[in-house]
Amino acid sequence: YARLPDGLRVSPLRLGELMRDFGGRAELWRRTGGVHACALAGAAEGIVLFAEDVARHNAMDKVLGMALLRGVELGGKVVLTTGRLGAEIVSKAVACRVAVLASRSAVTSLAIELARRFGVTLVGFARGERMNVYTGFERIADDQVEDWQR
Repeated sequence: YARLPDGLRVSPLRLGELMRDFGGRAELWRRTGGVHACALAGAAEGIVLFAEDVARHNAMDKVLGMALLRGVELGGKVVLTTGRLGAEIVSKAVACRVAVLASRSAVTSLAIELARRFGVTLVGFARGERMNVYTGFERIADDQVEDWQR
């Protein structure tokens, strides 16, 4: 696979808003703590697709599958998840041309290596106003810059 293009940028403020909206939709995850949630978000429209599943991989597969079936362009979108961002999740993002992955949870070292190689932005521990950006810092724009550029 080729490196992902650098054009997508999102402010930390907007990413925080998306994560709050995402958390509000993840009712089963909040109630049980035993499932994972995943969403696909765009600039103006916010969250466009959402799914929950017992497995974090399945939750992401559901969202990506819905996008494929509905003809939703993935290139300018962000994937939000409750699950750990591992190498296999990054691989799925690369294959689908998703440049930004954000999670409430941790990021693995192999995920960071793959993300660097293919130009994916990894954001972990995105909770409230705080987040850790591990790779692809150029996509997390200053809040003074337009919220979403392509």
